[in-house]
Amino acid sequence: MAKSVAIIPARGGSKRIPRKNIKNFYGKPLIAYSIEVALKSELFDRVIVTTDDDEIANVAKSYGAEVPFLRPKELSDDFTGTDDVINHTLEYLKKNNEVYDYVCTIYATAPLLQKEYLIDGFEKLNSSTAVNAFSSTSMPFPIQRTFKIDEHGRCEMFTPEHYTTRSQDLEEAYHDAGQFYWKRLNDDSREIMFGKDSIPIILPRHLVQDIDTHEDWKRAEMMYKVLEAIKS
Repeated sequence: MAKSVAIIPARGGSKRIPRKNIKNFYGKPLIAYSIEVALKSELFDRVIVTTDDDEIANVAKSYGAEVPFLRPKELSDDFTGTDDVINHTLEYLKKNNEVYDYVCTIYATAPLLQKEYLIDGFEKLNSSTAVNAFSSTSMPFPIQRTFKIDEHGRCEMFTPEHYTTRSQDLEEAYHDAGQFYWKRLNDDSREIMFGKDSIPIILPRHLVQDIDTHEDWKRAEMMYKVLEAIKS
């Protein structure tokens, strides 16, 4: 039977929203939502939080995650990529004779994460020849009609040839939803995550919100409040 591990990266040095990963979000630390959904999905042999922070480690444990080590400082700065952090955890497990077929990276800042999409990602990956499956959603506006602001404060379209094209005639675009990333570990791929070896798991836009700024946080709270009202 295939073995899967969930790894939740959660360093302590958030700059724009201090202590973001354990900041109170509707009565619980933000990271608690990702841990609880991972556990409720019953997909994983282990749910591991990788952190450099004792307080985050204790909060993670209190919600049922494992924190088998504290991440070294050199893997906890602003420039360390998520892949390096995940590979460090996988190497730790391998040294302890634990080998997995699948790993799922789950962000600690995903309070809108729903277990059915996590399960869907695993099932689609497991029944395919793809290497990755990740959360994504559709763009709310045609990217062909977008513009930038130049150094003089004036508009400049990225694709001016589509200025008069009807929105319904433009191809739909999608983006990373920033919630979860499944990977098959016994296959290798030279493709990037957003490439031919990946299956996008499409989430409705009302379940997607990055939380990088205080404005993002407020918007996520409002979205979560509406979802909870609908459920009740």
